[in-house]
Amino acid sequence: MENEVVESKNFIEQIIEKDLAEGVYDTVVTRFPPEPNGYLHIGHAKSILLNYGLAKKYGGKFNMRFDDTNPTKEKEEFVESIKADIKWLGADWEDRLFFASDYFHVMYEAAVKLIKKGKAYVCDLSADEIREYRGTLKEPGKNSPYRDRSVEENLDLFERMKNGEFKDGEKVLRAKIDMSSPNINMRDPIIYRVAHMTHHRTGDEWCIYPMYDFAHPIEDATEGVTHSICTLEFEDHRPLYDWVVRELEYEKPPKQIEFSKLYLTNVVTGKRYIKKLVEDGIVDGWDDARLVSIAALRRRGFTPESIKMFVDLVGVSKSQSSVDYAMLEYCIREDLKVKKPRMMAVLDPIKLIIDNYPEDKVEYLDVENNQENPELGTRKVPFCKELYIDREDFMENPPKKYFRLFPGNEVRLMHGYFVKCESFVKDENGKVTEIHCTYDPETKCGTGFTGRKVKGTIHWVSARHAVQAEVRLYENIVDEEKGKLDEDGNLNLNPNSLTVLKNCMLEENLANAKPEDKFQFVRQGYFCVDLKDSTEDHLVFNRIVSLKSSFKLPKND
Repeated sequence: MENEVVESKNFIEQIIEKDLAEGVYDTVVTRFPPEPNGYLHIGHAKSILLNYGLAKKYGGKFNMRFDDTNPTKEKEEFVESIKADIKWLGADWEDRLFFASDYFHVMYEAAVKLIKKGKAYVCDLSADEIREYRGTLKEPGKNSPYRDRSVEENLDLFERMKNGEFKDGEKVLRAKIDMSSPNINMRDPIIYRVAHMTHHRTGDEWCIYPMYDFAHPIEDATEGVTHSICTLEFEDHRPLYDWVVRELEYEKPPKQIEFSKLYLTNVVTGKRYIKKLVEDGIVDGWDDARLVSIAALRRRGFTPESIKMFVDLVGVSKSQSSVDYAMLEYCIREDLKVKKPRMMAVLDPIKLIIDNYPEDKVEYLDVENNQENPELGTRKVPFCKELYIDREDFMENPPKKYFRLFPGNEVRLMHGYFVKCESFVKDENGKVTEIHCTYDPETKCGTGFTGRKVKGTIHWVSARHAVQAEVRLYENIVDEEKGKLDEDGNLNLNPNSLTVLKNCMLEENLANAKPEDKFQFVRQGYFCVDLKDSTEDHLVFNRIVSLKSSFKLPKND
């Protein structure tokens, strides 16, 4: 057909469709395999949504698996946070929640099989000696003096390793591949080490643990994963992945495919940096709203839909590149702009008194919740003699082209009347504390008034009905001008990354806002009720993003 839309497929989809067409696999099984040694970040969101999206697209299955083979850094707290993040993003693993530790017996038997085939041996070299024997990128390695131990001796020593007869580092099990391989990962890699550590799930059952490069292909094959999708740093490890599944003779071995990582400019994703920020008290946890962990983005007010839009815009490729944080901000604006009501909130309040407005009168004005989306309806907003406006909306001696409030000038109060500034009051420090105005009752918004025009419109809240709240404004946690790291490798922190405003005044319709509720505050940006610190008696709002964007979507050629 002439107007038929041709769907563009990324390179992973092309591989999957070829495999299905050629009968390599009958179905598609993907997985997301995080290590439970920290919180997930925005880069992981790309991997989660990619793996889940591929399984959904091809009618397959998506497995959730914790790669818990390193007890030294793993915690149950991280397990629970990762599960919560993935559920929030909408990736459903159904009844397929797995742990690498579920397969420790399988991995042990796999190692025994390799020993019996003459493909693995116990080595007594120290870590430094193994490094020395491995060679360099330019020079081949040399064989371990223990490489030619008999199968019987290796089986005996490996079982004794399992039984706890050796100290940490005293012996390792290595794959017997090729010490002269141009790929250093293939130079007899370690596949098991002695480690007398308590595991968060298996306790003290094991004192030997498999290495990631050995465990991962076994986990994939055991679960029936077809396409093991990972980031580009594992490309050089793929020959070892393929060697493991081939030597263990899996009938339909999984296929490893690598894609480029998601790098965001000037953000902190490294676990060791975040851990230090947490330990030094610079942030209030892994979910501090200045970070880009998934938990932090959720707390800041980002939505799963905005993160999915962002991941789709970034796309899937083999080429490494960095993405501007402004793209992520663009996505949340696009997601919220027609979904959420536009409310009035005064972040730096100053009292405005309408001298000629009746003392006890309260009018309830009809206000559209979102001018771009009539389906969100209208609300009633109280208007009375005393209001709050933002301090920046009044100037005693304004510059040219300042159209807001100043002595003698008239502006419209949004959704309300024209008011004219008649006078103002200062305290002993010269700070303006009150602005006195008069209003014109003929100029009420919505009455069809066509008389004189005003150039400025300002927002306000009724002083009598206002809800007091704390508002948090954020900037990047690292200093963008100095760059992320200083000469010593420490983070260049931005001292203005968090501004806390304690006495903000909000319209009364926000009084019952609940954690994670989101709104646009007129002229201020998009805000979310903090899910950690906000209570019924003390509302806390986080600014998700300002209204102005520097990001422009690239035009299609």
